[in-house]
Amino acid sequence: MQTALKNSKASLEKIRERLVKVELSVSAYDTAWVAMVPSARFPRTPFFPECVDWIIDNQHSDGSWAPTHHKLSFTTNTQRKHSFTKDALSSTLACVLALRRWNVGEEYVKKGLSFIGSNFSSINEQQLSPVGFNIIFPGMINYALEMGLDLPLSECDIDAMFSKRELELRREAEENSVGSKAYLAFVAEGLCGMQDWQEVMSYQRKNGSLFNSPSTTAAALCHIRDDKSLNYLSSILQKFGCSVPTTYPLEIHTHLSMVDKLERLGVSLHFTHDIRRILDRVYRCWVESDEEIYSNVATCAMAFRILRMHGYDVSSDALSPFADARHFKNTVQGHIRDLNAVIELYKASQAQISPEEPVLKKLNSWVTHFLEEELDNNAINSLDFSQEVDYILRFPFYANVERLEHKRNIEHCNLDNMQMLKTSFVCSMNSNDILELAVAAFSSSQLIYRKELQYLESWVKESKLDQLGFSRQKETYCYLSAAATLFSSELSSARLCLAKGGVLTTFTDDFFDGGGSSEELANLIKLVEKWHGIHENEFCSENVKTIFFAIQNTGVELAAKASLFQKRDITNHIIKIWLAMMNSMMKEADSLKNNTVPTIDEYMTHAIPSFALGPVILPSLYFVGPKLSEDIIASSEYYNLFELVSKLGRLLNDIQGFERDKAEGKLNYLSLLVLHGNGSFSEEDARRDAWSVIESTRAELLGLVLQSKGSIVPRACKEVFWKVSKVLHLFYRNNDGFTSPKEMVGAVNAVVHEPLKVSHLSLSKA
Repeated sequence: MQTALKNSKASLEKIRERLVKVELSVSAYDTAWVAMVPSARFPRTPFFPECVDWIIDNQHSDGSWAPTHHKLSFTTNTQRKHSFTKDALSSTLACVLALRRWNVGEEYVKKGLSFIGSNFSSINEQQLSPVGFNIIFPGMINYALEMGLDLPLSECDIDAMFSKRELELRREAEENSVGSKAYLAFVAEGLCGMQDWQEVMSYQRKNGSLFNSPSTTAAALCHIRDDKSLNYLSSILQKFGCSVPTTYPLEIHTHLSMVDKLERLGVSLHFTHDIRRILDRVYRCWVESDEEIYSNVATCAMAFRILRMHGYDVSSDALSPFADARHFKNTVQGHIRDLNAVIELYKASQAQISPEEPVLKKLNSWVTHFLEEELDNNAINSLDFSQEVDYILRFPFYANVERLEHKRNIEHCNLDNMQMLKTSFVCSMNSNDILELAVAAFSSSQLIYRKELQYLESWVKESKLDQLGFSRQKETYCYLSAAATLFSSELSSARLCLAKGGVLTTFTDDFFDGGGSSEELANLIKLVEKWHGIHENEFCSENVKTIFFAIQNTGVELAAKASLFQKRDITNHIIKIWLAMMNSMMKEADSLKNNTVPTIDEYMTHAIPSFALGPVILPSLYFVGPKLSEDIIASSEYYNLFELVSKLGRLLNDIQGFERDKAEGKLNYLSLLVLHGNGSFSEEDARRDAWSVIESTRAELLGLVLQSKGSIVPRACKEVFWKVSKVLHLFYRNNDGFTSPKEMVGAVNAVVHEPLKVSHLSLSKA
């Protein structure tokens, strides 16, 4: 393990370099089309002869110009190599056309044609297909025939390719939509003489490109003179040398993807300052309405989500063009049903910071339906994509705790970073180095978690809490909440504080919920109020004694530790937190005993603090890092954060515990809605109302967590409230997972006990 950690530290600088410098793979396909652009003064010579030279210098031994990253590609879970025959054939034929265009490299042309003849028969519909392949490849065959090339294809094969193109063009003509027209312009090089190039040029962007595609731009320049387009291609060659990538620019998208990967694998804390610099640049581009962001659906959605979740002021109005499925289909990405773009829109739609964000609500509605349909109809060809869609639908980001997500993402990490447009391409992100760092960090943290859990279990026994027969034994679940929320190794004190708080509140809750008599409950509250100088004869029972001393000893210990962090005594605050919870529990116990029916407002007044998150969250904030003054503790912002997360927990608990509470004769939020509805409110109506309140409360909580203007609670502390809300959503996702003896065992094992399954990822052994 020490060797792994040492190696991971060595990887930090490599990763940091990649965060600064973006490298895109070379596209032989696009370079070939750029090579075909004629000189304005001498039309029988190439405008970019260096691209012709590159083609001659970079043919593979098998005669192809297949992308060099093909050999590195494999599906993460199966390690079966992808079949990229279509991609290789398309790139090779484009290079053959470029050489024939200028009558050079005859021997290279022959080898290229030989490769095409040898591999054409292996094409099948199950292969990963470049965008527009059924239009572009037949179009290039047509160009080859016009150039007099002797293609090693049978007439039957050629006719079959032409038929596929005609079928697809007929479908596009029948649709005749905005998206269809944009798509046909994007694949214009495959339309031969059927395209109106002036119409194609209407899609020109500010940087002079057509769709940021060198091949589309170059194809247009073979027919129309345009200085802006020539400058676009020239600028790319100045940057990349003698070849071009398949799309440019892509720096913002690549940087955002890098940040996203670091966060998804749980190693972003190593690169806090680097990420801030990247996001500051992206935010400037966002404010300036940079075309690189707004012209690409996936980039726009990812920029919105990541910037918002990092506290930048970004409006969801930027996604309004995609809030309706019809508008999304008007884009090229929408027309080709780009699943990656839809996934990014889905993730962005969940980042609601206000109950009133209609754009995100509309967006979430249609993208959720779209992804569910794709999954149900087995319409997703890629196993990786299928698993990803299934996962994000089952675990929305507000119900997915970080450490579980990190583990899943590490074990399903796609090392090749390969994407597909008209040809496949990769962005060099040092995925192997990032993954090695993530594996080392996760594995080392598990060692810490196991020791902490063992300590927690010993503490329960030493405190004699395990002898309280009336209560649930939930130390493992409480520790899961802590480790999943505060996963960084250095937050051990905060983790144990949160876990102990969870254990103590569970015992106390069960004591007030039938485990203790009215006399015992009143006695416990009185003892907590007094706190110091308690004598043996003041306990009315052994249970009260056990619970009180567990609370007091833990409170004293926490106060002593916190004084080192905070430089002040927090004992009074700890006492106040416990009394607020206990007094509310007492009110509920009295209400149940007297069969009183409170109003909804009266119920929530006590149900929120009695949900028992006070002793869990609030003391742990003292150990997160920032100093918390008494003014912060007394602020409305601090109280609102606590109230919102407690409200979420209470409502989630009431929904999943409704049937149990009803059977036990207890009232909760749902049953009170039905009772006060006087027959006009059904149980299903009550559930819908509760879920609606949960959604608006969750958005309000996230908005408060991300708010920077006027905020006095440190962001690190606010994050704890949000992360606890995610744990609550996880626990109550299907039922009352906290009460269930088995529901969350798998999550505990995944975070604490089970080692990572990464042998299939072929990590370096260095």
